[in-house]
Amino acid sequence: MRFLHTMIRVHDLNESLDFFCAKLGLKESHRFDSEQGRFTLVYLYAPLDVNQALKMQAPLIELTYNWDTEDYGGGRNFGHLAFEVDNIYKTCQKLMEDGVLINRPPRDGRMAFIRSPDAISIEFLQKGESLEPKEPWVSMANTGSW
Repeated sequence: MRFLHTMIRVHDLNESLDFFCAKLGLKESHRFDSEQGRFTLVYLYAPLDVNQALKMQAPLIELTYNWDTEDYGGGRNFGHLAFEVDNIYKTCQKLMEDGVLINRPPRDGRMAFIRSPDAISIEFLQKGESLEPKEPWVSMANTGSW
């Protein structure tokens, strides 16, 4: 068995692409438009997965945009995505500078959560050992839910 992708439904494809590509740094692998099904699928990969992505072997995120929108509350959306990062503090600082709310700051130097424009939780985990806890992260409170 091989993991292929994680699908999340989005309300605004352009807003979601800005979030996942411009702010998080993911890259578009390919997309598929279905006139008959009235949807667009956009597949994204993490930059370090470029070689596997080109061979269609990388784990991908599938953004599903249904042309006839509906409310995806409750069980129709997703739990969370998880990414390993080289430096959780630098990652969160850049996201904050880009206007992204850090819902669960990396107080422990290990883990943080944010949410996409469609309220999908995204977890960041520090690669290797946790970083030494430091300010402003240690004193930062949780905001909202994740």
